[in-house]
Amino acid sequence: MERVRSAATALLSATVIIAIWHYAIIWFHVPNYLMPAPGAVVEALKRGYIAGEFWKHLVFTLKSTLLGYVTGCGSALLIGAALAEWPAVERLVMPYIVALQSMPKVALAPLIIVWFGFGLESKIVMVALICFFPMFVNTVAGLRQTDPTLIEMMRAYSGSRWRTFVRIKVPAAAGTIFAGLQIAVVLSLIGAIVAEFISSTEGLGYLISAASTTLDTSVMFAALFSLAALGITGSAVVRSVHRKLVFWGKSASAAAKE
Repeated sequence: MERVRSAATALLSATVIIAIWHYAIIWFHVPNYLMPAPGAVVEALKRGYIAGEFWKHLVFTLKSTLLGYVTGCGSALLIGAALAEWPAVERLVMPYIVALQSMPKVALAPLIIVWFGFGLESKIVMVALICFFPMFVNTVAGLRQTDPTLIEMMRAYSGSRWRTFVRIKVPAAAGTIFAGLQIAVVLSLIGAIVAEFISSTEGLGYLISAASTTLDTSVMFAALFSLAALGITGSAVVRSVHRKLVFWGKSASAAAKE
């Protein structure tokens, strides 16, 4: 019932926003090159996806986003776990991670293009770099917030370091890790689009950039709505996996409320 109510609320708010958008353009005589009418955007979406022009751009952006997301989050998870477990790794690696994060990714983009070329590889690297830091921080913070009492109990029962990590620390950090994954979903799309703006002949970012040269705002909005759909879908998938895997977090919250 709660899901139906949420869906109905979202549908109603979207309808109101589209109605305001439509009538504001009519009342204020806004030209098409500044703001397209909702009907023009729908027409651009139909033309793009039915005729097939948008599909190759959508697939390219989706591919670079997914591969970069997995690469960035996976490496952040591994390095964050090693850093949280061994102080020596923190002393060795942390200054370089902070230094890399301090560099604007847009400033690194020309160097990434020189190293990895104009194709898919440079977009994957850009997405991975943008996804890495929030996931890394959440992993370290989550693993270090484990209840010390539970760790001491494992040691009292002669639990190995690996067993303590898998059975105590990872479950305790799961909620924080999934929060990092949630943040990285949005950032991964930003990284892909920035990389496509700078150098690409495919992708939704390239489509927006190409449409801007001809002031075709309906195509620009159609690409933006496609990006929004990708972001909403990705975020919903992560939330769904979170609910299914981290079932104890929901139980703990319910118990705390009681």
